[in-house]
Amino acid sequence: MYTTSSLFLHSLAQVGITHAFVNWGSDHPSLLEDLERQRVDHGDTVVEIITCPNEMVALSAAQAFVQVTNTPAAVIVHVDVGTQALAGAIHNASRGKAPILVFAGASPSTVEGELKGSRNEWIHWMQDVPDQPAIVRQYMRFTAQINAPENVPHLVRRALQIATSEPKGPVYLWARREVLEKEIDESLFKTAASLYRWPSIEPCGLSPSAVNVIGDALAHANNPLIITSYIGRNPAAVAALEMLSRLMAIPIFVTCPSTTNVSLSHPFFVGVSFLAPGTHTPLLSTADVIIVIDAEVPWIPMNKDNQGNFERPSDDARIFLIDSGDPLKETIGMEHVAGVAELVCRASADVTLYQLLNSGRTGSATRFYARSKSIQAMHDAFIANMRDAETLASEPNVPYVPSRIFGALRMAVGNKVPHPASTLYLNETISSYPVSWSHLHPDTPGGMLSSGGSSLGWALGAGIGAVLGGVNAGKGAGKVGYELVVSVVGDGTFLFGAPSSAFWMARRYETPFLTIVLNNGGWKSPKLSMTGVHPEGHGSKATGNRLTVGFGPFMPDYVGIAVAATGGWAWGKRVAAGDPLWETMTEAVRVVVEERRCAIVECVLESI
Repeated sequence: MYTTSSLFLHSLAQVGITHAFVNWGSDHPSLLEDLERQRVDHGDTVVEIITCPNEMVALSAAQAFVQVTNTPAAVIVHVDVGTQALAGAIHNASRGKAPILVFAGASPSTVEGELKGSRNEWIHWMQDVPDQPAIVRQYMRFTAQINAPENVPHLVRRALQIATSEPKGPVYLWARREVLEKEIDESLFKTAASLYRWPSIEPCGLSPSAVNVIGDALAHANNPLIITSYIGRNPAAVAALEMLSRLMAIPIFVTCPSTTNVSLSHPFFVGVSFLAPGTHTPLLSTADVIIVIDAEVPWIPMNKDNQGNFERPSDDARIFLIDSGDPLKETIGMEHVAGVAELVCRASADVTLYQLLNSGRTGSATRFYARSKSIQAMHDAFIANMRDAETLASEPNVPYVPSRIFGALRMAVGNKVPHPASTLYLNETISSYPVSWSHLHPDTPGGMLSSGGSSLGWALGAGIGAVLGGVNAGKGAGKVGYELVVSVVGDGTFLFGAPSSAFWMARRYETPFLTIVLNNGGWKSPKLSMTGVHPEGHGSKATGNRLTVGFGPFMPDYVGIAVAATGGWAWGKRVAAGDPLWETMTEAVRVVVEERRCAIVECVLESI
């Protein structure tokens, strides 16, 4: 017997979805029944099912799977409450432009047994809401209800066609229980459902006139600058970016990154900023031509440096805004860059950069020699300052600082996993973002990822999805998956990530990853936000606990949570002032790489 659920799962497999991250409920009897039919008939299911005790962990794992594989994944949740429980992960998937198909059942609409699947539990009345997809509609690229089995293959393909077209993002399908239970003819299974006939939109380039204008501007620029945030999501664009930068001696500055965009060793890579006042490159205010390409927030107009000068382009600067999917940031209420740009272009980064490279306007290397020497000196100083910060000796009984921790971690990882392509960092350090994105910066595109959004709790679930995705996509030097996945989080982020569910999943599906917890005793970011607005206010002198952003005096046992959730399988250790840092990092890396178990290191920082 085949049902609409049979056809739905069959359609997912036909369009190339290999993994579904699920949280089951009373709307899913037919899905559970058909999965067991598949096991009985074929020995396995057509889509690998990953059970997730928490919906936000499910979507976070799916997002990381997509980020690693560059292919869609599915998430299945339970009616309105499961849709709500996806929580901030919906924001992350949308802002992170992750093509994920989210499916939810809905309460039956019949109450007297008219159809198979009619209401037979009291919760079916509680969970019948007026507009279930409204819960997530503003974050989705497409929402639709499945009303009949006949068009399930078409709806699945249309949803994924939209999800995988720029601007990419999640889509939401839903169906009532009676529809999922409806029996169908086996002939429906013969409907072709590949994406061959439903392709995503082809990448586009600049218009010829735009190539001419931008190419000429760069060729005649005295102080050009490139700013990006997520060009690394398009691996083909990274090589073109570095090539253009080298040929024309153009410095690259990264703001608010969500992936590795340029090699750390690239001689014209001059730094990273999350746009705290005084942290932007001084090149911004002196640049006469600025290319903003695949960037979130390239500068904040009101910010000033330590001398009181605005950290923004000069009024005479020629600014060119290029984005692969949404240059106007149409889902953001207010945006400023398009208002000062000379050209605003919707164009794929790799196509755009190769157009500029082939335009005949890149000039000769000798022409840019003087500029290249000064920019390389900035790059060398950037690297030297980082390495110096990593080797500063700690005073007795003084907690380690993040730069020391990241230096020890990076060296321990490099000693055990020498090939950079075999390690993936997942970064959700928040108040330590600027330090971590600099000190842990891999020398390979896509070697570090974040959620791309601002809802905390992504990194633990992402660890699971990244390990699964690495195997699925043949990542790593051996093409069999990453040797090591490292999730670096704050103590607040750790708790947001539903750690008991995440680490249970890691044990259940044997997806070992290393977790580094930076424990500063609470939420530092709200305190930083407060002092940013009220630098001399009452709260500027208050402790984190007094401000109610602290977790003291009775701190959670972060290591114990992970160990307990895995039934003792995970290994963990706490590192406070004076404890052996290098040795602990080395052992943690060894546990994950050799023993294939989760490891967690809690690093105690100065308390907020």
